[in-house]
Amino acid sequence: MHIEPGVVDGAKIFLSHATAVAAFGLAGWMARQDARADAARGGWPALAARSLLTTLAVFCFFELFPHAPVGVSEVHLILGSTLLLLFGAGATAIGLAAGLLAQGLFFAPADLPQYGMNVTTLLVPLYAIHRLAQRIIPARTAYVDIRYRQAFALSLTYQGGIVLWVAFWALYGHGMGADTLAEVGRFGAAYLSVVLLEPLVDLAVLWGAKTLAGLTRGRLFTARLHAA
Repeated sequence: MHIEPGVVDGAKIFLSHATAVAAFGLAGWMARQDARADAARGGWPALAARSLLTTLAVFCFFELFPHAPVGVSEVHLILGSTLLLLFGAGATAIGLAAGLLAQGLFFAPADLPQYGMNVTTLLVPLYAIHRLAQRIIPARTAYVDIRYRQAFALSLTYQGGIVLWVAFWALYGHGMGADTLAEVGRFGAAYLSVVLLEPLVDLAVLWGAKTLAGLTRGRLFTARLHAA
């Protein structure tokens, strides 16, 4: 989902600064909600600990997991819905932003000018699945008990949001030419593999969390993982 250097440049890149500010606003709101919800289990310090774990996870997703350039961007297995279900939306938002920044600082400095676009592409769909989870997962259902259709809906929404944002940046930067549209189509088609794989990863990870409940009920995981 990385926007490559040169896709959006010149004065156009200032739009990404504005969208990044809005995305950080959403991240701050989700973090505040999580800290309040988990006040009895550590509040902000617990959120900081979970955020460190998500940052490390995101950094590994970008650097260690297989990824390939396709069309206008790269296909990554980001596992945004998996992180949300394990650690909560706030910690996931912080981890996505910080992990992406760390990757740019230490391994891909050429990506730093595109940071605003890339962080927007990650955080806005995360906010969307945070709100979707509130609607499709009943309040009486712990995350370890969700079904495939719910995991699929979260994954489809998150990955679909990423594809839409990548398409927006590509068309914004290069216009509606036939070549750009074809490249966007290739990228979107390639992301279907992620949409199919991520729900299975979610359910496998949640099964592991349920099996190891003695280890995953602590403050390093969102309270909603086991408690409805």
